[in-house]
Amino acid sequence: MANNVVANMFKIKDLRNRILFTIIVLAVFRLGSVLTIPGIDPRALTMYFRQGQGNAFADHMDFFVGGAFSNFSVFMLGVMPYISTQILMQLAMIIFPRLKKIAEEDGGRKKIQVWTRIITVFVALLQSSAVGTWARAIPGAVVISSPVLHLFITMVTVTTGTMITVWMGEQITARGIGNGISMLIFAGIVARLPQAVWELIKLVSNNELNLVFVIIAFAMFVGIIALVVYEQQGQRKIPVHYAKRVIGRKMYGGQNTYIPFKINPSGVIPIIFASSFLTFPLMLSQMWGPNVSWLAAVARFLRADGWGYNILYVVLIVFFAYFYTQVALNPTEIAKQIRENGGSIPGIRTDKTEEYLQKILNRLILPGSLYLAAIAVLPTVIQWAFSFPRNISMLMGGTSLLILVGVDLDTMSQVEALLKMHHHDGLLKKGKIRSRNL
Repeated sequence: MANNVVANMFKIKDLRNRILFTIIVLAVFRLGSVLTIPGIDPRALTMYFRQGQGNAFADHMDFFVGGAFSNFSVFMLGVMPYISTQILMQLAMIIFPRLKKIAEEDGGRKKIQVWTRIITVFVALLQSSAVGTWARAIPGAVVISSPVLHLFITMVTVTTGTMITVWMGEQITARGIGNGISMLIFAGIVARLPQAVWELIKLVSNNELNLVFVIIAFAMFVGIIALVVYEQQGQRKIPVHYAKRVIGRKMYGGQNTYIPFKINPSGVIPIIFASSFLTFPLMLSQMWGPNVSWLAAVARFLRADGWGYNILYVVLIVFFAYFYTQVALNPTEIAKQIRENGGSIPGIRTDKTEEYLQKILNRLILPGSLYLAAIAVLPTVIQWAFSFPRNISMLMGGTSLLILVGVDLDTMSQVEALLKMHHHDGLLKKGKIRSRNL
């Protein structure tokens, strides 16, 4: 038992407390995902979605919040308004240099976080108002006669639930294991797996789906997981040599190190950003499309299984891959830090360091972003090729697969670091788990 990894994890008090805290928070999150907001009849919702009358926006949101959206629960929007706001703030810091300067000052990041939370409230109010309007179009779903009162209750409840969800994510980051926001999305996706597997078994048993196609798709699923892990762990190491410096009676520097650039520097962020970016027009088109002709056309164009949506999806993924990498790994700042610390890249002139780093990043971003795009549209390909239901194909590839693998690698790397800090063996007997950004 001495070498049992699970036993070692629970022997360490700090690690044990972090794991238990994360499990408790995730349990509360799942409980809130089934608590219907006041004024909604759950039976009418169940009948409505069983008849297949949901829309693309509902399917998209349900995917990230584990069915909470179709339940019209207090956590029905999850952390998606917060992620959308983060996109807006990242764009604003590029458009407005003053905002970026504030972020780089002492305590600037905390100010940006506070502003992000405040804007999240307004985004959640906007989205919850659209949800409240849509709810009245579902036969028998709303039991409150006053439209104004129902809309007010929906906006307050859903917005409060969103901010509580964001707070729970921050608590997991601070006191639990893994990135909290990513863990909540991870939990929502995992919650859909049992239902999808059971539905797949029923389709095969009823001869509605060919068993050979299921086996082929499953083999593709396993192979793609291996490729995703391999790609997420891949690095391009840029060697850096620091010259020796004498300060007082001590000598500093003189060591050789490297800058690790991942093959996919931005992780799964571009896919989440692209999904969130497409959510807003999709929401408007689905909520008010039937009464506005051009919004109805947008709704038809943005069908998740249509070519228009997938082309936009690929373009946005590539754009956000370049955008996020430039923000997170700014070659100008990296080159400045290397020069200030007396470093240089072998074979590269000091004044050409920024240009060299930018060229390396560009060469990494393009194939990495195209790889992400290929994985992201995989569910649509599976749906077209094997006639799989969309809720099953979405869980066998695309965003779900990248998030599941990415969050799992990140969590495992944190657990391994804590185990080794307390002089235990890591999770793996051979090799090393590298954390990644999500």
